[in-house]
Amino acid sequence: MSVLISMAAFALAASISPGPVNVVALSSGMQFGLGPSLRHVLGATVGFVVLLLFTGFGLHEVLKQWPILTDLIRWAGMAFLLYLAWKLAMDNGRIEFGGDARQPSFFTGAAMQWLNPKAWLAAVAGMGAFVSGGEATLIWAFALIYFVVCYLSVACWAYTGAFLSRYLHSTRRIRLFNRGMAAMLVGCAVSLLWF
Repeated sequence: MSVLISMAAFALAASISPGPVNVVALSSGMQFGLGPSLRHVLGATVGFVVLLLFTGFGLHEVLKQWPILTDLIRWAGMAFLLYLAWKLAMDNGRIEFGGDARQPSFFTGAAMQWLNPKAWLAAVAGMGAFVSGGEATLIWAFALIYFVVCYLSVACWAYTGAFLSRYLHSTRRIRLFNRGMAAMLVGCAVSLLWF
């Protein structure tokens, strides 16, 4: 039981801390509300759990043998974060109802996890700490715990954004908020240079 509690604590620390997925959830919640943002939340959760399972069942060994893949993931992640930052920075600040194409989707959330070095580090470190023996039962237990904790953590960021939307009524305030979120994404991208 203490291993399961430790897994949950690790999952919470890794999932609730600021990162690109959480910044996008915050911005989505602010612009589109909690309900529509839950697609991104679910995508991010599923994307991470699949990454965690792949890591637990041997992907980390492939990355050790082919370190160039780690570099490719890092550069692709940086490019994706900069693209998302650019989209946020260029947003006009108008909330348009029915603009589903602009909302972060399930796929965006899932893809962000696979391009997010923070997610890769959490997956490799978590599996190394709790499932170093490769026991399938523990891998699946960790994945289930992580699913619940990750979903609730990212949803908290989306809820916070939805809550903040009450105070950001003007397009000017929304543009400033979006540019602040864009700056945070750029900061996340730049921080990848040191991984």
